[in-house]
Amino acid sequence: MINKTRGSDLQPFSGLTPEVVLDAAAAFGLAPDGRLFALNSYENRVYQLGAGEGQLVLKFYRPRRWTDAQIVEEHQFTAELAAAELAVAAPLAIGGETLLRYQEFRFAAFPWMRGRSPELDAPEARRILGRSVARLHQVGAVQPFAARPRIGIERLGWEARSQVLASELLPDALRERYVTVSGALLERVSEAFTAAAGVREIRLHGDCHLGNLLWNEHGPVFVDLDDCASGVRAQDLWMMLAGSPAEQQHQWSELLEGYRQFADFDFAEVRLIEPLRALRMLHHAAWVAHRWRDPAFPRAFPWAAEPRYWEGYLQDLLEQIAAIDEPPLLHQ
Repeated sequence: MINKTRGSDLQPFSGLTPEVVLDAAAAFGLAPDGRLFALNSYENRVYQLGAGEGQLVLKFYRPRRWTDAQIVEEHQFTAELAAAELAVAAPLAIGGETLLRYQEFRFAAFPWMRGRSPELDAPEARRILGRSVARLHQVGAVQPFAARPRIGIERLGWEARSQVLASELLPDALRERYVTVSGALLERVSEAFTAAAGVREIRLHGDCHLGNLLWNEHGPVFVDLDDCASGVRAQDLWMMLAGSPAEQQHQWSELLEGYRQFADFDFAEVRLIEPLRALRMLHHAAWVAHRWRDPAFPRAFPWAAEPRYWEGYLQDLLEQIAAIDEPPLLHQ
């Protein structure tokens, strides 16, 4: 989830050469063997260091996206989850610190976590995942974040909308329509969150989708808490749903069956699933638009510069308004 960065940060990793990465590792006694592999990441830069036993993952944080305090809270939360015996990639403490600095870069070192891509249609997989997310939430409910952001309409909705409107990617011919459609969508989202004002917020993974999970012989492994935030529990569950309404109903039932073995779920949150989906849709477009001058983004999302993408996107937003207006599909 994006935070604004200054215009001078258009290529924030231009000085992060492989030699600098290896030197940073060596400076903290991580004994690189010269083998370095870039891993897929847009916001940060992530590398596999070494091979075989003892290999590590180095994550170099995007400058000025998060404060030191916010990154340290991410690390502390991850350490709490690991202490509760959840399978999670927790940063290594070196000299008592998990947030490391080399030249102008901030980074952290993580153990390499074994696992494969999740297959949630496998027998019992969603129930197992539901139990693991519930255990994560039980830890998250112990105390609040002090520095991490909230998952809410202001940052992911209205601010995201402003970033799209300020972007060169939104075609002028579609600007007025975007203002109208996004405004109507955000009004529906606002109404839904107002109606659910009594729902408790806790510390969350925040970006709990299949790309941030591995699966080993024991179940799910949480590998990236870079977007951990405060919010409602449904945020860490709804992204596991896909397919037709009937398929999503079945998936939800399986997830909740496992979840409720370890934690309670306030079913008032069900009405927030489509509003949360709407915020992610708004935020994703803003994320691409805001990062467009980082060379990694045009390479990864070339279609974002095409008018037909924005035409389809506006139709998706209209359909999402209708989805919010429908009675909740997923219920107790």
